[in-house]
Amino acid sequence: MKTIIARKNIEYLEEAAKKFRRAACPAALTGAGISVNSGIADFRSPGGVWTIFSPDEYATLDVFHKNPHKAWQLYRALGQGLLGKKPNQAHKVLAELEEQGLLKGLVTQNVDNLHQAAGSKNVLEIHGDHQHLQCLQCDTIIQITESHYTMKDIPLCALCHFPLKPNVVLFGEAVRNMVEIEELMVNCDLLLVIGTSAKVYPAAGLPMLVKERGGLIYEFNREQALSIPGYVKTAPVTDYFFEGDLSSTLPLFGRSVQSILPSGPEGTLPEDYGEMR
Repeated sequence: MKTIIARKNIEYLEEAAKKFRRAACPAALTGAGISVNSGIADFRSPGGVWTIFSPDEYATLDVFHKNPHKAWQLYRALGQGLLGKKPNQAHKVLAELEEQGLLKGLVTQNVDNLHQAAGSKNVLEIHGDHQHLQCLQCDTIIQITESHYTMKDIPLCALCHFPLKPNVVLFGEAVRNMVEIEELMVNCDLLLVIGTSAKVYPAAGLPMLVKERGGLIYEFNREQALSIPGYVKTAPVTDYFFEGDLSSTLPLFGRSVQSILPSGPEGTLPEDYGEMR
C-alpha cells in the first residue's frame, strides 16, 4: 500500500493519477464521510442520529409497521439535519470526473442526494434517498417537503391512506439497486473508496469484489480502514491510501488526474478526450 499525505509522496500521487486515467471502468463507493464537510454528521459519530435514536428501537421495518408515530421521530430528526445542506468540493470533484468521462459510476451509502446536487448522473443509492416519501401499500412515491418534518401528524398516502415513510432502506428491508451495482462492480477495474470504513454489508463486500478481479483500490479516509478479513495480521485491500480530510485529498487527486494529458496515436489526443478544466 502506498500512502499519499497532502503534498508529500508526490511520486505516488502522479503514479495513482496515471493508473486512474488508464483504467477502463473506474467507479466510486462513498459513505457518510464525504458529507461531513457539508455539515451532515456521521450517523455513528457524536451527535449523529444513532447516538440519539437507537436503530433497533426506531429504524426497523417492524417498528414502522407497529408504531409509525415513533418511527417518524427519527425521520424528522434525520430530515431536519439534511435541510439546506449543499454539496462540498469532494462531491463536485466526482461530478467533474464523471462529466469528463473519467468516472463510470458511483455507488453511495448516503441518502442526502448531494451527489446529484453536485451534478453526478450515474448515482446508485444503495440505501435509498431522503428526498421522497414512499407508500409500502400501493408503491406511491411523492416528493418530500419541509412541512413533513414539522407536522404533528404522520403523512398518509393520498391514494390508500397508509402511513408514508421516507424512501430510505430500514433495517429489515432489502437494499436498492443491487443488480445495477453488481454489473458496475463486475466491470470495475479501479474503485475509489471515499469516506467509508466499508464495514456494513453489502457495501462492505464491494472493494473485495473489485480486488479479487484484479482491480485497484484507492482509499480516501482520515485513517486507513480497509483490510482483508481472516488474516492473523490483516492485509490491506488498499493500493493507494489518500490520508486526510476529503476536502483536501479528493480535490488534489482530481487536479492531478485532470493535469495528465493522455496521448493518442503518434502523440495526438484521443477522439473521446474532453476539454481539460
